[in-house]
Amino acid sequence: MATIVVGVTGGVAAFKAPIVVRECQRAGHDVYVAATRASLDFVGRSTWEGITSRPVAVDIAGEGRAEHVELARVADLIIVVPATAHSLARLAAGFADDMVSLTVLASDAPVVVAPAMHSNMWLAPATQANVKTLRERGVHVIDPASGALGSGDSGVGRLPEPEEIARVALELLDSHNQSLQALAGRTVVVTAGGTREPIDPVRFLGNQSSGRQGLAIASAAARAGASVRVIAANIESALLEALPTGVQVTRVGSALQMREALIDQVADADALVMTAAVADFRPEATSESKMKKDPSTEDAPTIRLVRNPDILAEVAHGDQRPPLVVGFAAETGTDEEILAYGADKAARKGADFICLNRVGESVGFGDVPNDIRLLDASGHIAGRYVGSKDEVAAGLVGHMASFLDNLKR
Repeated sequence: MATIVVGVTGGVAAFKAPIVVRECQRAGHDVYVAATRASLDFVGRSTWEGITSRPVAVDIAGEGRAEHVELARVADLIIVVPATAHSLARLAAGFADDMVSLTVLASDAPVVVAPAMHSNMWLAPATQANVKTLRERGVHVIDPASGALGSGDSGVGRLPEPEEIARVALELLDSHNQSLQALAGRTVVVTAGGTREPIDPVRFLGNQSSGRQGLAIASAAARAGASVRVIAANIESALLEALPTGVQVTRVGSALQMREALIDQVADADALVMTAAVADFRPEATSESKMKKDPSTEDAPTIRLVRNPDILAEVAHGDQRPPLVVGFAAETGTDEEILAYGADKAARKGADFICLNRVGESVGFGDVPNDIRLLDASGHIAGRYVGSKDEVAAGLVGHMASFLDNLKR
């Protein structure tokens, strides 16, 4: 039995929220209700108390077990139904001055949001931007249905049937619960970030990788019960500090340093995920002092490059190979071009899977959504994950857990 919090906001469709509560109760779960003051104009306290046999949480400073952040602490799932345009804006902005927004902000439970509003409000750029923000943070937003609206108009914005809302929410809860210990007893090594190959004491050859996708995978693996080791190349300290407690971090700078750390840590691992953007080349020699312009000439210095070791291929073909090896390939181009690049890399590297990572102006590197095609060793598409870094990580970790489970059979 799980603890579900149903958050109700002040929209006409609030009268359908009790059905969502009932469906969750019929599935055997314990349900609390958090309500905004405006929502009580549509469904009163007595209704909620009659359905749940406990007080409805409205006042942040109230008393009782289901008040303040205690409600967020006990929640295994949060369903916001209906979510008005106003409440979507508040959730996206991180407000916490009513019981619904406070509970969402203070909880790490999965969140399902079911919007309901007039078509013009739903389609407004501000609302769409808020929905995009919430989805990028991992909130599951159910698109509203089309049909008759409370205003008498017809169009998109109608609350989906409450039974459908409950079904989607309970499926998400089941998936979340299954993933919590999917990697229990496993050791996962994740490389993340971008290597920097020094030219002199202040300059280097590098790339734009922020390490966010690798850290999202490390976090998802840790939440799934794995012992996680991260080899981090030039990642902001604030991002590393946000990792779950217990994740081991080794900081490196260059490709050679990453290789050394990886060889040291991968021998007893169950899985290796190489998200790091490792430089293919490094300067043949590093200047001990800063290189300066020669005022007597317009010529620029020549920097001779040499190849870095192919760390992924070395581990994948080596004696210390873990049972599961996943590589990443950041590519640009058309779908046909990047799939061809990915298939070629899958054939050469010896990994079980290659995550073909489309990168560009608004996808891939940095704090932006990701679009990953998972290719098997034959270059065939085994899955596709599109969305926030956390959403992509959850999908990939689920696939990893299934792969490792099948190896045991």
